Amino acid sequence: MLSKAQISLITSLQNKKFRKQHGLFIVEGIKSVMEFISSRYRVESIFYTGDASTKVGKISHNIKCHELTETEFQKISALKSPQGILALVKLPSQQTIVSANLKNKFSLVLDDVQDPGNLGTIIRTAEWFGIEHIICSIGTVDAYNPKVVQATMGSLARLQIYYTDLTDFIPATGLKVYGALLNGQSIYQTQWTDEGLIVMGNEGNGISEELTALIDQAITIPRIGQAESLNVAVATTIFCSEISRQKLV
Repeated sequence: MLSKAQISLITSLQNKKFRKQHGLFIVEGIKSVMEFISSRYRVESIFYTGDASTKVGKISHNIKCHELTETEFQKISALKSPQGILALVKLPSQQTIVSANLKNKFSLVLDDVQDPGNLGTIIRTAEWFGIEHIICSIGTVDAYNPKVVQATMGSLARLQIYYTDLTDFIPATGLKVYGALLNGQSIYQTQWTDEGLIVMGNEGNGISEELTALIDQAITIPRIGQAESLNVAVATTIFCSEISRQKLV
């Protein structure tokens, strides 16, 4: 039986304030839940329906499991078409970024990306192309927002996500800084180095003036048609793909 206190706790985790207060976030869907169980994250408890019980049988006994009716599960799920399984996962402690860990590789830097779907897609894309670190501005949407978690399809369980003041962080790394700007060099004519930071901007305003001043090389994706702009997640995918292509050639 699902108590009112449990329902209140779980539904409150849709809000960042309560995620921080309780130190927990929500993961929904069988694939995503299984990814977090196999990761460095600590899964506190799992709520599931009878249809998902065969999957739950494979879960460690150290995790508290609660079987619910379909009606009960609907009260805690945020999805339009729930998969019948939801986990409460411990928020990781905020780690300090060690610049040495960013050497000899590319890392993504996100300047106030606001849409949860965009951030989730960027995280999933980063993992596909082997990018291990994503450094976000304080104003970027919370990576543990349920919509972000859902959009990552489990990739969040394996990537390092940081939130920091980018105006202090970027100069301290000593790395070359590439920025996605409209007036930059064509991405297809760019010769990438072996390491660096790739700065992607806000959906509506692009990269802030403060961060633009820190960019060493402005890069653009040439426009052929009449579209006014590219979605930031799509643009990030193109950047990651082009860097990967040059490395493999």
